[in-house]
Amino acid sequence: MKEGDMLTIRVPASSANLGPGFDSIGLALTLYLEVMAERSSSWEVIPETDALEKFPADEKNYICLIASKVAAMYGREMPPCRLRVKTSIPLARGLGSSGAAIVAGVELADKMCGLGLSLEEKLAACTKFEGHPDNVGASLYGGLVVGSQTDEEVQLTAMKQLAVEAVVLIPEEELLTEASRGVLPSSMKYSAAVKSSAAANQLLAAFFTEDWKLAGRMMSSDLFHQPYRKELIPWWDDVERLALHSGAFGMALSGAGPTLLCLAEPRKANMLANVLKGAFPQLKVLHLAIDRTGLMTVEVKAEERNACK
Repeated sequence: MKEGDMLTIRVPASSANLGPGFDSIGLALTLYLEVMAERSSSWEVIPETDALEKFPADEKNYICLIASKVAAMYGREMPPCRLRVKTSIPLARGLGSSGAAIVAGVELADKMCGLGLSLEEKLAACTKFEGHPDNVGASLYGGLVVGSQTDEEVQLTAMKQLAVEAVVLIPEEELLTEASRGVLPSSMKYSAAVKSSAAANQLLAAFFTEDWKLAGRMMSSDLFHQPYRKELIPWWDDVERLALHSGAFGMALSGAGPTLLCLAEPRKANMLANVLKGAFPQLKVLHLAIDRTGLMTVEVKAEERNACK
């Protein structure tokens, strides 16, 4: 891209794990990080959402850091940019805000440096920074994704047409991923790992066959992380009890928390959201669809911008 061109990047939120799918299953949701970028003589980040004002407004901003690192990975120098950034993704709530920032940074480098990265190459770069492919994979591809990572490569499968909707319950308090990971054990019994792996496999089979009752049972059958993190969420049992009684087929911790994710068939989701809003006024309750598009980028050439003035 050249001087005067405008780049708009939109990245959806993501909910990871879905119970036993620890660090491997992700779901894209209709909350978004949006970045408008153009070349500049120096780095400048202009927050258009109040929650973003606490972050650096120069090259130390996380999106800028990721973009510069990606450019360097491919032997390029990232040009400074002016970024206007806004988001509807709550920060540090388990809805993939950091993953979305990583995706935006990778896309910024790709377009500004003319790297021509494939979607698979973008996923590999994003996973390098995130450490696992579920959040960034969902934000890149959209829909439900299943990812795996080895030392050599990242694999990901996306299912776009999942006929469910989500209701999320978001507390005011942040929960940093580091703190949530701190309650997890360093090892677990072989038998428990087998049971939780089987639950994750069965969860995917239930999604693919639209057996929602089975999917809900598997979401609550996790032994990898939810039993340990549940103690950090005092309203967990009350929410789960009412949600399952009011139309949800399953509930899980969203990512590392503290947000709780309820899944329901589309015809039941609106009523579910209304019931939960009335019962838990201390939590922000959102009724969200599944984002089936993933990363979206629009480039506007300088000539087109000038013609519109």
